Amino acid sequence: MNSIKQFSSLCTIFLFTITLTAQVGGWKPELKTDADTALSKMLERSPKLHTFKNEAYAYAVFPKITKAGVGIGGAAGKGIVYKNNTAVGSSKLKQASIGLQLGGQQYSEVIFFEDQEAFEHFTNGNLKFDGQASAVAITKGASVDVAYKNGVAVFTHTKGGLMYEASLGGQHFTYEAGE
Repeated sequence: MNSIKQFSSLCTIFLFTITLTAQVGGWKPELKTDADTALSKMLERSPKLHTFKNEAYAYAVFPKITKAGVGIGGAAGKGIVYKNNTAVGSSKLKQASIGLQLGGQQYSEVIFFEDQEAFEHFTNGNLKFDGQASAVAITKGASVDVAYKNGVAVFTHTKGGLMYEASLGGQHFTYEAGE
């Protein structure tokens, strides 16, 4: 009887692990839909982004990044990577920070890659933003006067939440080619 309970527990854990893995990894069509919607909203709020989108070698869209912190913070999100306006893969973003911070928020982020070198730097897992990197926050009607820095231009759009922050941290990305 005891071995049946152990077997049942192992099966439950195994099925839970498979389900969790299927939900966390892999290509998800709804993620692409969310990325397309997020980019459309950013383009609507700031039409000057059309120039970046049209002239970029490639770009990555993270439709929902969740960020929270109390002294030590973190953020994570998943996105779709585009080249020639076609989805070519997916990406995961992770961020860690330390410093004066309190709260939580969700935001969208788009990263434009100026050329093949910057894009390959990203797809090889070498792109990391340190505390000195800056993103331009998109607000309705705001002017977007930014240039590429080290081959990338980053724009964010806050979806909700409240975050007080004066911290140091960085973003790290992983890339997985599409199917």
